[in-house]
Amino acid sequence: MSYRSFASSVAILCVSVCCSAVADTQNYTGRQAFEIQRKSTCGSLLDEKVRFGIFEGRAYSRVPGEKDRHIFNVLGVNTRQCGSVSDADRGEGFRSVSREVMLYLHPETNEVLDTWESPWTGEAVEVVHVANDPVNMRAPRYEKGEDGKPASASLRLYGDIAMTSFEVPLFYDNPLGGGYQKYVGGYYHAMEIFNTTYVADEILNAESLGRSYISWSRIAQWLPWMQMGSKPGLMVVNATGFSSWNKADIPEPLMSVLKERYPTYFEPPPADDSRPNETSWTVFQKHIEVAAPTGH
Repeated sequence: MSYRSFASSVAILCVSVCCSAVADTQNYTGRQAFEIQRKSTCGSLLDEKVRFGIFEGRAYSRVPGEKDRHIFNVLGVNTRQCGSVSDADRGEGFRSVSREVMLYLHPETNEVLDTWESPWTGEAVEVVHVANDPVNMRAPRYEKGEDGKPASASLRLYGDIAMTSFEVPLFYDNPLGGGYQKYVGGYYHAMEIFNTTYVADEILNAESLGRSYISWSRIAQWLPWMQMGSKPGLMVVNATGFSSWNKADIPEPLMSVLKERYPTYFEPPPADDSRPNETSWTVFQKHIEVAAPTGH
């Protein structure tokens, strides 16, 4: 799919949503809520169905006292599947497992950037693209919570369109920091914002979804490979995307880069994958350790 047709699909969907100004918010519990949770995460109630979450957007810098800069474009894919689990007390459950790649592109040409010249220092640095393997659900979700209460879910309904919306505030020790972050700072502080759109009848009644559409925003600190150190400022990423069962929907140049550099990312991890999750920070830490094993 081209960028233009992709953007047109999202625009048409937005028009449909905007036709109803106020959502009919519906809350669900029990089995129906559990199935909504699973389909919104996995796309299906069936196991081992590979779903590709494809997204594109723009990344900006925000520095106090200066105009925001359009630094990069981004283009990525999350390759996911789900597996069923069960618990004697909590009932049926599921767990998702995935890998994801996100490329940093030139803001005007969409050329894949492997080096980047900092507009603040004029120095060229190596770009470390996002290649996180795995990105798994930390714990399964079940028909019942740990407190024994049935699962719950909420949908905003706009006619034949349904939406989910949630924010993920992040605040934890930065993997690149030392042992004194409590005293000198160095925490990773960010927020991720997700708004996902479905065909209402599919998310409520179907065994599997067709396409679903997402908007994703992230407000976070400088990327570590940018070598910005303690310079005040942050990054703002705004992206839209869709999920599909068809690998052929992955656009260029992402498709070629996956084939050349990340061929395993066309498939998700095994459903019982127990490895710790990777983030941009842990991947960069390993990149630095390989490039400079002595610490210099």
